[in-house]
Amino acid sequence: MSASESPDFTLIGRQQRQILTELGSIRDDVSVLTAIALRQDSTLTTLLTEIRAMHSQHSRLTNRVRDLESAAEPKIG
Repeated sequence: MSASESPDFTLIGRQQRQILTELGSIRDDVSVLTAIALRQDSTLTTLLTEIRAMHSQHSRLTNRVRDLESAAEPKIG
């Protein structure tokens, strides 16, 4: 290898540091996006549980009203 073909280690070192810095930034971005996705997943799971509980509550209330209405109806006979 002649002197004109020798690698510039300073340039390579600088590029490597830049790549590592960008990689760290990308890693931080992925961590933030993962946390957002997990929070959304948790929110949706909690919302589904809440909707199921509300549906159950509504069903019980409907049954109680039906029982009250049937008890209040005059008996023919």
